Parts: sequence; structure tokens; C-alpha cells
Amino acid sequence: QVQLVESGGGLVQPGGSLRLSCAASGSIFSIYTMGWYRQAPGKQRELVAEITRGGNTNYADSVKGRFTISRDNAKKTAYLQMDSLKPEDTAVYYCCAARGAYWGQGAQVTVSS
Repeated sequence: QVQLVESGGGLVQPGGSLRLSCAASGSIFSIYTMGWYRQAPGKQRELVAEITRGGNTNYADSVKGRFTISRDNAKKTAYLQMDSLKPEDTAVYYCCAARGAYWGQGAQVTVSS
């Protein structure tokens, strides 16, 4: 069993930065692919970025060059560094492990002036 807890969301102005963290507890963190998804009001949940246990990454086209996913297996934590934020990045961001087998509770990110 894996428990995931996100932190680091909040309100930021356009062009600003935020870093989300996803702390895992329970089973062996290092073997799982970790991912960040987001869901805006009235829209489906979508993949933002994912990172395999070997460190390979994959990003949605809309965030390439602005967001960076990383992981620290010793700390059992995954991160999403979000730079050059835009209003359209506003959503609830969810951390997941093992490609959807486990989910966090979500963190609100609001980009607004």
C-alpha cells in the first residue's frame, strides 16, 4: 500500500513559479513510475508529467520547457517545479504512483493577477 501527500500549491501571479512535492509512505517508492496530473474545472484529468524509476521523463506538450519533474528516492518524494506559470495552468494537481494505482488528495494551483 502507498500513501501520497501533496504540498506546495497556492496562488501565484502569471509568470511566477511554484514547486509541488509529493511525499510517499508505505511500500517501496523507488520502483514506481511517479506522475503528476491536473484537473481544471469542467475538464478531464490530464497527464502533466511522469518520471520512471530510472529517471526517464515525459511531459505534456503544454508544459514542456516550463515544468520539471524530479524524484528523490531516498526521501520517497517526487517534485514538480513549475515556472513561467500561465492562467491556464490553474487546476487541482494530483500526484500518482504506478500509473494510477495510487493517488494523492490533490493540491490547488491558481495562477491569477
